[in-house]
Amino acid sequence: MSCRVLQIDISADSEASPRRNVPASISSPLINGEKGAFRNQNAGFTALASPVRREIGNRSMTRTFCADDSDLEDSKERDGSLQLIKLPKIQNQALLSGLAYCISSCSMILINKFILSGYGFNAPIFLMLYQNIVSVTIVSTLSLSGAIPTEPLTWNLIKVWLPVNIIFVGMLITSMFSLKYINVAMLTILKNVANVLTASGETYFFKKQHGIQVWIALMLMIISAFAGGITDLSFHAVGYTWQTINCVLTASYSLTLRHVMDSAKQATKSGNLNELSMVLLNNILSLPLGIILVLGFNEVGYLLETDLLRMPEFWLVITASGVLGLGISFTSMWFLHQTSATTYSLVGSLNKIPLSVAGIVLFNVRTNMQNSLSILFGLLAGVFFARAKLRDNSPS
Repeated sequence: MSCRVLQIDISADSEASPRRNVPASISSPLINGEKGAFRNQNAGFTALASPVRREIGNRSMTRTFCADDSDLEDSKERDGSLQLIKLPKIQNQALLSGLAYCISSCSMILINKFILSGYGFNAPIFLMLYQNIVSVTIVSTLSLSGAIPTEPLTWNLIKVWLPVNIIFVGMLITSMFSLKYINVAMLTILKNVANVLTASGETYFFKKQHGIQVWIALMLMIISAFAGGITDLSFHAVGYTWQTINCVLTASYSLTLRHVMDSAKQATKSGNLNELSMVLLNNILSLPLGIILVLGFNEVGYLLETDLLRMPEFWLVITASGVLGLGISFTSMWFLHQTSATTYSLVGSLNKIPLSVAGIVLFNVRTNMQNSLSILFGLLAGVFFARAKLRDNSPS
């Protein structure tokens, strides 16, 4: 599933987390992830990579979202943003940045699952809203102190970005709802469907041609998603419905972002819109809509009655989830700056394997051999997809 804005290419996951914004075709992020995700396309948002890059996120998330699989067609732009951030001299930064990226993206999804299922917190929209508030506070503070560069928000930029943001908020919320009912491993596999929708949309709307290996990988993802759903011992119709909606919104977000990005850049004073600015823009615009949805879904009554909000420990956990959501954006940029697009994309895909295992073990998910094989098949299809996309996007 918070801060989401990752520019990557098709794989979703948001894992990221919807809060991470993910451009190019997300290859990843999950959830607040979505708010992660996630990460993936023109300025990084093509889709899903979470996940989630971006969910994840997708928050995740997303970005994310998820924030994970990514196309990375705009990796140079992200790279430029990171160069403006002063980082201490550290040896073995490639390894350290890779570990930081993997840990933050996995932790974002797992902690969201823990909040929604472990604590039994029944206000997912408020959770998204609070995570976005944390992200806005941190990014705004860093921007005002001169530590990071962000574009000033103008009315013209807000008008151009608002349609994208509405889809973004829907992507994060549906990711939260689905995560509450579906185990992490199956969620990771189901998010692959967003890659299929994104690739099909790119071909239909933007006339982008994908190689045969990409389509084979996408077909394998569909097969694994169906096989996983049929053999899922914890199948929940409500959760699968929310995740289906999330896949549609994730693909819509990537495709809409690709369409709007040029206009958004023209609406800025510098003529450019880096990832940190997208993180800030998405999260600020999501606040009023989040408040309206909290009221509309009647979460206020639950928030007034639940004892969880009277526990300092719970506030610490949800605050940490907001920090992790933002951390996916920073660590993904840092990792990409220290390595290549190939390494970044493959690590994002491989990172889903330990995430799925951790999700099954930590939450005592009931499974069987057939379901486990379906999940493994889907994870390997994601790796094959990442390699096919990189080969597809490389010069002949």
